[in-house]
Amino acid sequence: MSATGKKGLARLKRKRRIRKKVIGSPARPRLCVFRSARHIYAQVIDDTAGRTLASASSLEPTVKDHERFDSKKALAVFVGKLIGERVRAQGISKVVFDRNGFLYHGRVKAVSDGAREAGLEF
Repeated sequence: MSATGKKGLARLKRKRRIRKKVIGSPARPRLCVFRSARHIYAQVIDDTAGRTLASASSLEPTVKDHERFDSKKALAVFVGKLIGERVRAQGISKVVFDRNGFLYHGRVKAVSDGAREAGLEF
């Protein structure tokens, strides 16, 4: 991951500050969101075991086979629903949201809204 420039370094500072407080446990894993210019990624992580429980992204075949989305925000809501359904299938209903240094706005917020629609609590 390359974070050059003022914006990238500011995001990494925010990320470090957030990760001091946000820790995923087996009872309440961490829902981590990463957004690039084109795509959106979401993972549910158990930090105590150090493993990813579920993941979803805009690069998956299920998302690509879906009809075209109106906007990147609509795509982010779909990815949020996808990750929510996968985590609920494993019997997990509560997560901790990790915005990964991004502002809670736009596509990051859309992923969380989609996950909430799928039944996750955070």
